Amino acid sequence: LRSIFRAALFRVRFCSLYHGVKLFSLIFLKRKGATVSKIELCHFILHVKKILMFTNILLHLHRMFLRPFLCQMQAQIKIDNANSANNTEPYTKQYGECGAEGEYIHFTPEYLLNDTFIQLYGSRGRVFVHEWAHLRWGVYDEYSEEKPFYYSNGRIEATRCSKNMEGQFYKVTAGGSLQLCRIDPQISLPTDGCTFFPDRNQITNSSIMFLPSLDPVTAFCRENEHNYEAPNMQNIKCGNKATWTVIFEDSVDKDALRSLKPPEYPPPIPSFKVVQRAQRVVCLILDVSGSMAGSIILLQQQAATHFLRIYIEDQARVGIVTFSTDASTLRSLTTIDSDITRENLIKLLPKVASGSTNMCLGLSQGLQVLQEDNGDVLGDEIIFLTDGLATDNIAGCAPSAIQSDAIIHTLAFSDKASSALKEMADKTGGKFIYASDELTSNQLMDAFASLTLSTGDYTKEPVQLESVGKRTSDWFNGTVSVDQTVGNKTSFVIIYEIRFPSVYIQSPSGSIYTQTSMSHDGLLKTVTLNIPGTAEPGDWKYSIQTTSNQAFTITVTSQASRDDVPPIIVKTHMNQQFNDGSKPMIVFAEVSQNYRPVINAEVWATLESETGSVHTLQLLDNGAGADTFQGDGIYSRYFTKLVNGRSSLKVRVKNQDVQIRFAASKKSGAPYVPGYVVNGVVQLNPPKPPVSEEPLEVGSFTRTATGESFEVKLSSTTPPNFPPNRITDLSAELQEDTVFLSWTAPGEDLDQGTAKSYEIRWSFDLDMLRNSFSNGHVVNTAAVSPQEAGSDEQHSFNLSFPIQNGTTLFFAVQSEDEQNATSETSNIAQASKILPGTKAPGVSNPGMNLTVIVISVCVVTMVISLEHFLKQY
Repeated sequence: LRSIFRAALFRVRFCSLYHGVKLFSLIFLKRKGATVSKIELCHFILHVKKILMFTNILLHLHRMFLRPFLCQMQAQIKIDNANSANNTEPYTKQYGECGAEGEYIHFTPEYLLNDTFIQLYGSRGRVFVHEWAHLRWGVYDEYSEEKPFYYSNGRIEATRCSKNMEGQFYKVTAGGSLQLCRIDPQISLPTDGCTFFPDRNQITNSSIMFLPSLDPVTAFCRENEHNYEAPNMQNIKCGNKATWTVIFEDSVDKDALRSLKPPEYPPPIPSFKVVQRAQRVVCLILDVSGSMAGSIILLQQQAATHFLRIYIEDQARVGIVTFSTDASTLRSLTTIDSDITRENLIKLLPKVASGSTNMCLGLSQGLQVLQEDNGDVLGDEIIFLTDGLATDNIAGCAPSAIQSDAIIHTLAFSDKASSALKEMADKTGGKFIYASDELTSNQLMDAFASLTLSTGDYTKEPVQLESVGKRTSDWFNGTVSVDQTVGNKTSFVIIYEIRFPSVYIQSPSGSIYTQTSMSHDGLLKTVTLNIPGTAEPGDWKYSIQTTSNQAFTITVTSQASRDDVPPIIVKTHMNQQFNDGSKPMIVFAEVSQNYRPVINAEVWATLESETGSVHTLQLLDNGAGADTFQGDGIYSRYFTKLVNGRSSLKVRVKNQDVQIRFAASKKSGAPYVPGYVVNGVVQLNPPKPPVSEEPLEVGSFTRTATGESFEVKLSSTTPPNFPPNRITDLSAELQEDTVFLSWTAPGEDLDQGTAKSYEIRWSFDLDMLRNSFSNGHVVNTAAVSPQEAGSDEQHSFNLSFPIQNGTTLFFAVQSEDEQNATSETSNIAQASKILPGTKAPGVSNPGMNLTVIVISVCVVTMVISLEHFLKQY
């Protein structure tokens, strides 16, 4: 890794391994005299294309949209304005398991342009290395804001790695002066506000994940120097493994890193692209072959109409191509400049189907249409919709479409859809979505809604509030909550199967809209209500009545009610797009407003297979089971009911009875440094801006979102049996000679159901439990009956001997299911007995000489020394 940040030049060059061994490079150049106020740097995006890394830098006015390669939602590094929860702190959005890649790094323009932050967090290059380790290698922080101190070997220690990091303990008063820390007699640790101030000069060079701001720090902790006892997230989430071990044994680069050899030549010159786009360019390629006849062609028409009317943004350019035996261009690229233009495109949508399914002709015709604007298709989009039953060799023409540099989204109706459709989406940065042809699923409408590529300005983008269907011969009733962040351009779209129903929609104040206020399209079988102005906030109730047995769907969309208040949004995805049953799958849903995590919402996921099997899961933000952090706005759950074939994912979010809140603190990121010890004297840094957990005064709200489809191919006809999930929140406390343990209950299968039993063991030696759990001392758990997954568990007991002052005990738990499958060992909790009179805290100085680490990152066989770079700063 190599980073250079200067006043007039900010350059980051680094190598990593991605789909083999490929080069990552990134550069942002701020030339002397540049007018930053007019050219706002908002999105920093990295993306691998073919063999080389192409880095896209977006410089724009009024949040113009990046066209080539990626949208704002897909960016791995984002430079955007701060949110009130994290202010200007750099952080990485990270919510996968240990070793899993993170979502993105977030820097703010103020952080990059204001050198004051170098004093607070360290040089930007060092911070970038810290965040990159979160993003790429899935390691966690080695400091802890929740548990900054712990007790070890008769001493109070700061939570850090390595333990050789020296410093002093003080509390900073409200007036900015220092005072000695006091010990809380209840826990025998320093009281709140006590802070560890590191020495500016250190004898140790680790660790980057603890304090990257220090000049001597140039390495990640290895096993021989790792602080296994520290109660930080790295130990809790990664089973007390050193960060070096995770990088080389568990990360996405583990296989390539093991085979690296020293470089014989310097790295090649990286390639850079600075890009800016004026409009989105999309071509709809629609299947009109005979197998699409009947209800399927109507579903296609209904969903494409909704996309053109609601979702495609103003000033985008849209073309329409159809294919069957031949391919036809229904409309060349057309700029969306008015509602009339939208309706003219809608009129051209195909209504009949016949002939064979020559997908290659459709792809070729669509690519030709996309070339009309500037002669190439770089970053242009294809939305390719088909029932998936090709009569030509789609696998033969897919490679050329992939090489075109267009983004290809593929929507398939059939369970027999060619694997080439998914391959094209995967390799071009598009989405592959399987949609059922059952009207009540509303999956095709949802699929088109999910193809909105965000510009980052969510105030100008539609939000799906509701999407639900039902088959009935009576009433179809429901409630949609319009909160205060949305309300403009609110529309209710009802699709019916056979006969025009009676529709009633009631506003929160009691006004009732009937068919006379709605538009009806008998050929399209839709009824639409567009609310004028800004929709009234509150609960909107709909009632649909029919006398014949038929299917209905209702889709409700809206936009931000104010230009300066982004709406609450929801994103969802699986942690894997393909699964063979060897590993569990995880469902994620992120609920946020302008990067601020929204907590206390109720989130449900529906997973429907192509065979019609439906599973519903409540996703939780409790920090247990599949969920990494409690209260980070990421709602998660394991999905264990694996079924062969493709499945769809949809989440519904609501809040009606509990006041939702914004989470206050970041979860992964370089730490703020309150000051340093220089020649024995503490030099304070400016205070960190305070953050608060604000109530979110928006009222009741509902949201729906659709994720990419995923595929399961099990090697056996019997679904896999997963053990209970690993417990990651075990805590221990000693009160006199009584031990109190608490944790969140795992399930029979990961985080679902009820486990059969617990096995609790303890030891005086942490390594004993970590490396040989079965050799620890057994705790009698006969009185412990496991509760349902997600429940709070507690157990107290006395040991068979009196616990001496200064004693530290370590505890761990394993759980077992009915098939005798055993979970991984929990995080290791510790408790110490410290009687009043303990000495003031101090930090030992073993004086160990730590091994200098070399970070191996390369193009083919290239290694760059990380510590060589860091020592330059």
